[in-house]
Amino acid sequence: MAEQITIERAQQLKQKPDENKLGFGQYYTDHMFILEYHADKGWHSGRVVPYQNISLDPAAKVFHYGQTVFEGLKAYRTESGIKLFRPTKNFERLNKSNARLSIPPIDEKLAYEGLIQLLNVDRDWVPSVEGTSLYIRPFIIATEAALGVNPSLSYLFMIIMSPVGAYYAEGVNPVKIHVESHFVRAVAGGVGEAKTAGNYAAGLNAQEEAKEQGYSQVLWLDGVHRKFIEEVGSMNVFFKLNGVVVTPMLNGSILDGITRNSVITLLKHWGVPVEERRVSIDELIEAHHNGTLEEAFGTGTAAVISPIGELSYHGEKYVINGGETGELSAKIYDTITGIQNGKLEDPFGWLVALD
Repeated sequence: MAEQITIERAQQLKQKPDENKLGFGQYYTDHMFILEYHADKGWHSGRVVPYQNISLDPAAKVFHYGQTVFEGLKAYRTESGIKLFRPTKNFERLNKSNARLSIPPIDEKLAYEGLIQLLNVDRDWVPSVEGTSLYIRPFIIATEAALGVNPSLSYLFMIIMSPVGAYYAEGVNPVKIHVESHFVRAVAGGVGEAKTAGNYAAGLNAQEEAKEQGYSQVLWLDGVHRKFIEEVGSMNVFFKLNGVVVTPMLNGSILDGITRNSVITLLKHWGVPVEERRVSIDELIEAHHNGTLEEAFGTGTAAVISPIGELSYHGEKYVINGGETGELSAKIYDTITGIQNGKLEDPFGWLVALD
């Protein structure tokens, strides 16, 4: 590799948190990775450094025009060592987001090598308590200090890491979801399929309103017809309808989730019928009325699988599977987490060993 990554170790290490009380994204490891971009030099100066604040000019374009993208993946401590779950897919997707946000493509091999170096330095931070992992957040921000509305000429790529427990307070118990019919998150042709900060900022208002009503998340409908299911705020979504698992097809406005892809692969491997197509809220309500809406669950890196026990739409509540975790949802969760923590065979070659 042409680019040499340097390592500067922290002189004083942090006290590690109680692994039984991690929460999600509350603690950060001793080090982080930084890679710089300048239009005349490309990506350069890769380095692992002590975790620290960064200094930016107030005119940095990330603050004014939202040029930023991010990813999320995890490392797991298994009996045979530290493992990553499909990490190269994250860097591939990062570059898809880069293309949409006019950010220069990152050297995926260099970014991955930076992650490996960072993990080797902070490997003691990978927790070992069941249900925990080390969450990894790569991200890019535009740093050029200029107020003209055009792509930045300089960027920072960074990776920070956080030992985590369950994403939702409910853990793997079913969550209640509010179907949003007023606000719109994204439309095809926009940036809905990119993992960029603005997508999440656009959903905060509806999410807060849902929480005030006792719901964990928002289920978004399409921005044109306001009737086709898209995704949950932080997850893709699946429904089991009369024995067939259905998930909204990728249409340019929802995220191409890596866990989503893993679930589809797993279902096909098991011989479970699975369809990627448009799903309307009316179809779900009708299926609930006739008893064929058997299960629902969200998928994502943070929560892995999150069963949905109730949907709220226009003031009506639709309880799914008696509010309990469905048999298939549980099997998917147990299988994916079993593969991730090394307790089950990995027939797909998803795990990558750190060593």
